[in-house]
Amino acid sequence: MKNIAVVMGGYSAEKLVSMKSGSVVIANIDSLKYKTFKIVIDQNGWFMIEGQKKYIVNKKNFSVKYKGQTLLFDGVFMAIHGIPGENGELQEYFDKLNIPYNTSGKKAAELSFDKYKCNNFLKDKGILCANSISLNKSESFDIPEIIKKVGIPCFVKPNSNGSSFGISKVNKKDELVNAIEKAFHFDDKIIIESFLNGIEVTCGIHNFHKDLTTLPITEIVSENDFFDYEAKYEGKSKEITPARLNSQTTEKVYLLTKKIYRLLNLNGIARIDFIIVNGEPYIIEANTVPGLSEESIIPQQAKAAGINLKSLFYQSIDHIFDLS
Repeated sequence: MKNIAVVMGGYSAEKLVSMKSGSVVIANIDSLKYKTFKIVIDQNGWFMIEGQKKYIVNKKNFSVKYKGQTLLFDGVFMAIHGIPGENGELQEYFDKLNIPYNTSGKKAAELSFDKYKCNNFLKDKGILCANSISLNKSESFDIPEIIKKVGIPCFVKPNSNGSSFGISKVNKKDELVNAIEKAFHFDDKIIIESFLNGIEVTCGIHNFHKDLTTLPITEIVSENDFFDYEAKYEGKSKEITPARLNSQTTEKVYLLTKKIYRLLNLNGIARIDFIIVNGEPYIIEANTVPGLSEESIIPQQAKAAGINLKSLFYQSIDHIFDLS
């Protein structure tokens, strides 16, 4: 039996979502093939948690003193959204220890996590995306110059954060400064993007069994002004799977999702978000560790494809060892 560390938590505002994702994974793995262990990495330290007991993780070799023995892990199921699970930090750590994991590698994770850098990389490859600029917390900014470049309305986002934390839609010039300050609360670098008026969709994808496979596309209809945290996790949106797109647009999204996956050299389960403008998909961002809680989109798409969560997670773990 192989020991699988299900790593959750993290150092960002996405910790709560990550804990839900990790718990769903553990709840669905119950075989003689794999034994899962809950590993929480957060500001308090690195711990294995079993019931009410906490065991300190030895960072030198990612082991735990457990029941009088040294417990080692054969593989890692990454369920940390944000830092340090989605930005390449943990991937680099596990690579050095030769412990395989289920997500994209360090370079792919690092690039995808930087929204501004990633979208400009893809733009150079011919992928459509919104006009954007980036700002660092330490630098001054010129509101008229920003508006000249991206226009109003626009979106202000933390550059390296997910789950819609810190995002604002700016509809008036005098809202921009507050939106920038809000985004800087979550990240030292932010991105300001032009508003794209279209249909928001997202497409899950994986490369299990060495086949690149897309999941049914989800259309997102928010009750709020955009797909913010409340819409995403508190029921203030309709997530329609499969999306209400014509066959031509659907095929464009599928082909573009596969192209982006290859261009970014992704691995395992990923999710690519788009805005459809006049039948053309514009990328919003690529997610290398998408949410896996009951409210998350990937489980909804898997269900629409006739794949239950047990099967999805087992395939994801099997894939770890296909690559090792």
